[in-house]
Amino acid sequence: MSEFKIVGKPIPRHDAWSKVTGDLKYADDFSLPGMLFAKVLRSKYPAAKIISVDTGKADQLDGVRAVLTAKDVPHNETVTKFGQSTEVGKGFEGLYRVLADKKVRFMGEAVALVAAETEEIAERALDLIKVKYEPLPGVFDPLEAIKPGAYLVGENNTNIIGEFGCHQGDIEKGFAQADIIIEDTYKVPFVDHAYLETEGGIAWIDDYGVINIRVGSQVIEHFRDVADVLGLPHNKVRYIGTMMGGGFGGKEDITVETYLALLTWKTKKPVRLVYTREESILCHSKRHPFVMKYKVGAKKDGKLVALDAELISDAGAYPYLSPWVTLYATVNAAGPYCIPNVKVKAHCVLTNNTFTSANRGFGAPQPNFAYESIMDELSHKLNIDPLEIRRRNCLTTGKALATTGQVFKTYVALPEVAEKAWEALGKPTGCEDENRKIGRGLAIGLMSYGRMTFLHDSSRCYVRLESDGSVLIRSGIPDLGGGQISLLCQIVAEELGVPMSQVKIYHSDTALTPLAGTTTATRQTYMSGNATLKAAREIRNRILNKAAVILNVNQDKLDIINEKVLVNYDPSQYVPLVEVVKACNTDGIELFCEAQFNAPFTTTPDLSNIRGMTFPDFTFGAQAVEVAVDTETGQVEILKLTTCYDVGKAINPLSVEGQMEGGSIYGMGYALTEEVIIEKGITMTPSFAEYIIPTAVDVPDVKAILVESGGGLGPYGAKGIGEPACSIIAPAILNAIYDATGVRIKSLPATPEKIIRAFKKDYFKK
Repeated sequence: MSEFKIVGKPIPRHDAWSKVTGDLKYADDFSLPGMLFAKVLRSKYPAAKIISVDTGKADQLDGVRAVLTAKDVPHNETVTKFGQSTEVGKGFEGLYRVLADKKVRFMGEAVALVAAETEEIAERALDLIKVKYEPLPGVFDPLEAIKPGAYLVGENNTNIIGEFGCHQGDIEKGFAQADIIIEDTYKVPFVDHAYLETEGGIAWIDDYGVINIRVGSQVIEHFRDVADVLGLPHNKVRYIGTMMGGGFGGKEDITVETYLALLTWKTKKPVRLVYTREESILCHSKRHPFVMKYKVGAKKDGKLVALDAELISDAGAYPYLSPWVTLYATVNAAGPYCIPNVKVKAHCVLTNNTFTSANRGFGAPQPNFAYESIMDELSHKLNIDPLEIRRRNCLTTGKALATTGQVFKTYVALPEVAEKAWEALGKPTGCEDENRKIGRGLAIGLMSYGRMTFLHDSSRCYVRLESDGSVLIRSGIPDLGGGQISLLCQIVAEELGVPMSQVKIYHSDTALTPLAGTTTATRQTYMSGNATLKAAREIRNRILNKAAVILNVNQDKLDIINEKVLVNYDPSQYVPLVEVVKACNTDGIELFCEAQFNAPFTTTPDLSNIRGMTFPDFTFGAQAVEVAVDTETGQVEILKLTTCYDVGKAINPLSVEGQMEGGSIYGMGYALTEEVIIEKGITMTPSFAEYIIPTAVDVPDVKAILVESGGGLGPYGAKGIGEPACSIIAPAILNAIYDATGVRIKSLPATPEKIIRAFKKDYFKK
């Protein structure tokens, strides 16, 4: 193939205009005649026995069509699944209840469902349901939850639901060799996904008795789980995915779908359910709080010799994906550094807090904050430039990950990305205000793209070239707003030589599209991109084979450009693509293909000492920040922000830059303002009035620098960027605050109050 014509070009996404004009339909934009409105009754307590649930008055309310409790759910206990592999053992799958039965585990847990003719009637019905509770003490601190005799959140005899480890070398010998040792504890909070579109959907039963659920979901494969809850064959539940106004992992678990299916099955009527913002913050999963105890040893020249880390994550009330997140954190615990002696232990613990699960970064941002804070501390104590100390320790191609020993066979763009990000800050900003201190911070990191290799991941895509030269794609890929669908269109347009306007894609419909797997784990470019490329190239090969006969030239001398099959050394010799298509149709040559891409796979590792390959590949990046800190108020202003990643190949640079810029802003909130405050299981930040996310006023121009090594495993050498883009920025900001003020904040977010308290503490030390 000659030079790219569509891939690598900053072209508008195929759905760009419908989003700009507001014509694009999201999950809560759909309605059906005669539909009912659903509401969920939620627990007022974080821990309590359910003595009784009386729905009598609610059932009798005019306009109410159904009131359901746990006893009405055919299979109330279902299993959170992350992978299809049967090798995955205990500790990775956890029961959760559709509706609370006998006891509640967190405030906001669903206890009953109502479907009524109007939202107002449904709300009144909720008030009429009488639940008698017996409050229980609960446990809300993971450190307390692991102590002997602690309140048991679940039914097992321990609150620990996952234990993981990595070790190599001799940790004691390593610290004995160290000239400097830094030992500290770092904490990160609950964080909400804060997507613009809350959870919502609509369900109905069609003429064939199939429950159709139109919903914004990152995992349309959940149709199987919903069918299992109702005790139906899997082919009796259909997911029709919509475009999403953000997901960030929060729509990876089932949200409204099971409730919709139950109420629709009960009433035989269409049912609509959309969460309010307050309900969304209260009841959906959060990013995991971690307590991270780190001990790191280095020589005088800055070379790292030992790392000992203990990670404790708060799973909240149910397992969901918490063991997996903690496993990711274990693998990421030593960062992108060469360290000969390493020991990591991690525990995942149930509490009576809101449950935690997937959030953008999936276990990487938490340890990144810890180890990059320590690297910055070493930089200052040893008087070594922040860039230089990372340069002396960072991984390079052929080196091994310090935790698992996985050898990097693809290109490792360190320290290149760090150098570019640091340099891009330019000259320091001047300031004459003595109460306004300027500082700079740097952080680097790595994050996997693609699911763990022992999950045997796969993705499928169908491509068909029509008789008029237009192209049809069918893919189960859900689009969170990151351009996942448009990416597949761009690949097909490139391979088949047609404009994007000639490509139509049908997506995320379990009855019509081949399953493409989850839009999670930064896997879709890698997995569905490769499946699409495989299908498109098969059709391309058939077209070129027929055109070679028509033009009487060797197939390897042909290309498809602008809907023409032409001789690449003499473009005046060509045949219109549509003519070749007609010739293929005449000869019975199939111009459609459904292809499957399979990721490399390994056996399930020893989780007490994870060794070898755990992920297909990693994305490497760096971020640099310049801040101004007001020493009187503690306010932090981001003056400059640069982000540099090796993306392998940017299939659409506009989308890649958008992910890098958006990831930086997402991480800014994590660093400075965002925290779901939960006190004794009670959510104290139930709306955007209390839960503070960055606004346009807070955000500087983000300078995104793309490195294109071509070394990725995705199509055309692409790497994943969606989740890596947000994993590094928080420590870069806190390192800049330290550079400006000399105070080290060790718990996120770095609010003005924390900074002022740190100033006072530091002042009294002097």
